[in-house]
Amino acid sequence: MEFLVTMATHVPQGTPDAAVDDVRTREATRSQELAAKGRLLRLWRPPLAPGEWRTLGLFEADDRASLETVLLSMPLRIWRTDEVLSLSPHANDPNPQVDQRGASATRGVGSEFFTTFTISIPQGTSSDVVDAANAREADRARELAGQGRLLRLWSLPGEGHALGLWRACDAAEMGAILESLPLEPWARVETLQLAPHPSDPGLTHS
Repeated sequence: MEFLVTMATHVPQGTPDAAVDDVRTREATRSQELAAKGRLLRLWRPPLAPGEWRTLGLFEADDRASLETVLLSMPLRIWRTDEVLSLSPHANDPNPQVDQRGASATRGVGSEFFTTFTISIPQGTSSDVVDAANAREADRARELAGQGRLLRLWSLPGEGHALGLWRACDAAEMGAILESLPLEPWARVETLQLAPHPSDPGLTHS
């Protein structure tokens, strides 16, 4: 199973800089170990407020209990709170079997983006119309994956919810990509631009 974990770190006031540096160094080493074991797949930095210390991580584990064991093994956990989101396979995921530490994670230029989709089909829409739109959506997803724009797609808990990982030159191009999706008229989309993380296995284990 794959999990998206939001990791927020709060270093206690008065902690010596040397202690912080030591924990961060051990965290980087542990991240490399988890990546080598296939437990840590990707790391990103979301937009941060001044003084905020937050990381997004894509992990793989057999279940939530196994994931918790992994998270507990990370040195920064002593100062960190984790929010876990379970991810399920999506029919339009372009690369469900691709090793996220490989070239697919680093190909291309620009930024990576997360998009959270909530699809709400208007009442009274015929099943034929819905089926046709879903078929066009699948075709468009394959096109965008072939262009290196759509990297991953997961289903989220709740009907009509999905999470996408994309690559685009900038926010304007990301917006144009989303507008090209056949399901866009029925979608509410939240977009988050991601920044590279120095310990991202997608960069350090390519």
